[in-house]
Amino acid sequence: MAMDYPVDFRCPISMELMQDPVTISTGVTYERKNIEKWFFSYKKKTCPTTMQSINNFEITPNHTLKRLILSWQNEEAARSRDSLKHDELVSLLAAMESTPFKVSSLKNLRAIIELGHEVMDDFIKCGGVDILVQIIAQIPAESLDFAAFRACEEALGTLHLCLSLPDHEKIIQFLSMPESMKSFAMILQRGSAEARFHALAIFRKLAQADYNWDKFVIQDEGIELFGSLLEIVSDDQICSKASASALELLIDILGTSKRSRLKAVEAGAVCILIELLPDSKPSKCEKMLLLLKLLCECAEGRQAFVEHGLGIAAISKKLLHVSSANTKITVKILWLICSYHPSERVLEEMLIVGSINKLLALLHVSNRSSTKEKVVKIFKLHGNFWRQYPCFSCDFKDYLESC
Repeated sequence: MAMDYPVDFRCPISMELMQDPVTISTGVTYERKNIEKWFFSYKKKTCPTTMQSINNFEITPNHTLKRLILSWQNEEAARSRDSLKHDELVSLLAAMESTPFKVSSLKNLRAIIELGHEVMDDFIKCGGVDILVQIIAQIPAESLDFAAFRACEEALGTLHLCLSLPDHEKIIQFLSMPESMKSFAMILQRGSAEARFHALAIFRKLAQADYNWDKFVIQDEGIELFGSLLEIVSDDQICSKASASALELLIDILGTSKRSRLKAVEAGAVCILIELLPDSKPSKCEKMLLLLKLLCECAEGRQAFVEHGLGIAAISKKLLHVSSANTKITVKILWLICSYHPSERVLEEMLIVGSINKLLALLHVSNRSSTKEKVVKIFKLHGNFWRQYPCFSCDFKDYLESC
């Protein structure tokens, strides 16, 4: 091994790597214990390398060379560790298909990949993504096999780590294959809290990569997918971060795929969101209102909304509360309902739960806005109906005409 050391790092006497390099008067550097033995034990008065006579036997620590040697040793140790990691990585991937202990092997693989981006890059170059995607895609065929399901959860956790790499487009391509998507949907239904969170994170990455949800949602797993997402939204105990992430994913899907909204309505999205809205935290309230607005942009969504006994009351409670964004979204929902489903029951309910008084208050805002314009349109459509009630302002008709 000594011959592997750089020549300048070796002591000229022993030819071994120097630990404590010192320089003598001739300018040559030696290992301290070797040169001291040369001078003081053997009583030599020459330089071992040049054989020059020496009168000055002082030795000076060579701090610069010592730092260089330590730096080189650290680099070599890192290189050696990387080589061992690579060998272990290749071995695990090679045995992954045949091993009966996939879960254990996948845990070991994940532990290696967690060491850093360099190992992740090596994992990708070795074809690791393709191998893990194959494991994930096996779930639909072996849906009753607990071991296969656990292996899929572990593989999902490992792939989730790799999505932190700046260049993860190739991983997204693998993950967007139909077989993988079906497995992720099944994980959302039956997986552990951690696995569900990883599946959500992957779905969100797909959404950010402009994945086309139409085929998957409409032809394949639409109702089951929305059902799983709504269950996660409803149950904060699974994981509050997962609940928030599920809301954002629903917004991503419904915002880009109008055809998917019918599937979400069929999965009960309107009813669930209405029932969750009254007790929702401000951070989630706006997202829920936005989802209700997206769903009410389709006829089936509006029908489900007006058929729910608490729909008008639930959103009216958010008018002029929480934030201006909430008020804007709520007005848009009421405008959609008043434009397309203006039944007497709906109009009376708006009066009873206080929607009308709050909308009237919005009209006194001095600046013009799209929100205020929608309020004016609502009253122009149905003001005559509400004017028959004593609580409705008798000066309102004049106000409308001046707008």
